[in-house]
Amino acid sequence: MSPIVAAPTRPVQPAADSVAVMLLDRFRLDGRVAVITGAGRGIGAGCARAFAEAGADVAITARTEEELEAVAAEVRALGRRALVFPGDVNDIDLLGRFVDATMSEFGRLDIVVNNAGGSMPRPLLNTSVRRFEEAFHFNVTTAFALSQAAIPHMLETPTPEAGGGAIVNISSVMGRVRERGFVAYGTAKAALAHMTRLMAADCAPRIRVNAIGVGSVATSALEMVLTDDALRDEMVETTPLRRLGEVEDIAIGALYLASDASSYVTGKILEIDGGLEGANLDLGLPDL
Repeated sequence: MSPIVAAPTRPVQPAADSVAVMLLDRFRLDGRVAVITGAGRGIGAGCARAFAEAGADVAITARTEEELEAVAAEVRALGRRALVFPGDVNDIDLLGRFVDATMSEFGRLDIVVNNAGGSMPRPLLNTSVRRFEEAFHFNVTTAFALSQAAIPHMLETPTPEAGGGAIVNISSVMGRVRERGFVAYGTAKAALAHMTRLMAADCAPRIRVNAIGVGSVATSALEMVLTDDALRDEMVETTPLRRLGEVEDIAIGALYLASDASSYVTGKILEIDGGLEGANLDLGLPDL
């Protein structure tokens, strides 16, 4: 019997259009401009710092000018420019002015981070129609309006060959799990997640649209939990990774979705939640 001889292998040739770029360079945002809502503290402020560290200039908005100025100082200390634009994102007209101010200051717009949002938990029968609609407006309508105002400018901005504009929506684990007391907030965040998928279809291929499903993160939004050892311990013990999230956990995810590192990703929800498959805090609401 003749011996089996392996066929000679050919060296793998790089694609003709490949670019010699180090993998970590794909996370760079040099020369790009990002607008970020709810950026006075917490996740929004963390995203501003992360983007500046990666080379982007940022325009930031929130209600409290003093907090915004503190974040802007950190951005400038990293060698990047920052535009402070205080205001309430619930004012839809303000969002258009925010985009206009960004274009006037920087001359381009590449990235939108819709971070502002929230709603306090409340029993179902104590959730008025007005509060329900306010939660939807704050978490969904504002993100839609800012994105719609920004997209025409994003389409006009010269973009890297492999990249393009990016929109990152900050959703929540409560948009996919269930717990009593979260009917307004959870419904709004679920809508934001699906709006992300629908917008991605509309905006492809020039602009990528993704979201982050955020778990329990140690910010001022969890102040009640962070100051109560029993509640904090309950949340930690019922989270598979046995800790609360940090702002940087989310900021790194936002940087990935905003950069060329995720240039083949759109319409997806990146879950950064410590492995949660259910709510990790029982509010103790009784049966109806």
